[in-house]
Amino acid sequence: MMAWTDRHARYFLRLISRNARLYTEMVTANALIYGDPKRFLLFDPSEHPVALQLGGSDPVGLAQAAAIGEQWGYDEINLNVGCPSDRVSSGHFGACLMAEPKLVAEAVAAMAEVCSVPITVKCRIGIDDMDVHEPLDHFMSGIIGAGCKTVIVHARKAWLKGLSPKENRDVPPLDYPRVYELKRSFPNTAVIINGGITTLDKSLSHLDHVDGVMLGRAAYELPYLLTDVDQKIFISNTNSLTRLEIIEKYIPYCDLECDNGTPLHHMTRHILGLFHGCPGARGWRRHLSTQAVRENATTAIIREALDFVSTSQIAA
Repeated sequence: MMAWTDRHARYFLRLISRNARLYTEMVTANALIYGDPKRFLLFDPSEHPVALQLGGSDPVGLAQAAAIGEQWGYDEINLNVGCPSDRVSSGHFGACLMAEPKLVAEAVAAMAEVCSVPITVKCRIGIDDMDVHEPLDHFMSGIIGAGCKTVIVHARKAWLKGLSPKENRDVPPLDYPRVYELKRSFPNTAVIINGGITTLDKSLSHLDHVDGVMLGRAAYELPYLLTDVDQKIFISNTNSLTRLEIIEKYIPYCDLECDNGTPLHHMTRHILGLFHGCPGARGWRRHLSTQAVRENATTAIIREALDFVSTSQIAA
């Protein structure tokens, strides 16, 4: 979700669900150690619970970055060992590290030693020709022994040779039963399933077998599917906001950001899918996409875009 789940996206998604755990884009450990942490770590207090996702392979550097993340107030530090990007692999982090379980376990142990917040891992069921049974169990045993109590598993292999990152999201077959089996094999570890889950009903069916569900692109592209998460998964009695109420709460945030110099389209690009499937959704997307990029654009453009959507839809 690099370049997608930035702080503006997370603020918006938090308006839809008060309880779902939000994750940052993957940030490299070196970017925090040698760059400007504020650029990557700034977030609004309303985002809690929010996890910082790190990329890297040097246990010392990852521990240093994890400590920085905890100091900034993140509720969880997640090590990404699932990204199949060529650029990520060439930097010796992401999914390629599944071939080095000992190194990953050392990184988890180093991070856990300096942090009091949970250290979690996101991985695939395997890479390339790796068998998805004994090697995956070995990988799990290593990180659990190092202090990881929650593992997020994308239920596909990552093919680092021959498939693009986009193809890696769709081409390798999903193997949900293998993730269910992991939970049975490691009952004291929280296993979160990820990959190809596009509806709340599908999420609920997975919860019969695992401890949680992670949604990525489905939640970003169709954000309103999160509207029932609090009631159906977290058993909350709070009422969901309508689409109009969400926008009315998001606009003041955008106003403040614009006053601080943030271009409007940095915020509006995250809300294009809010009216997916509703009459007028195309006009909503088109107006925001073409007008919010104008120099000195203001939130008046968001209100103009609402005119393309019928009143019955924005209030539902």
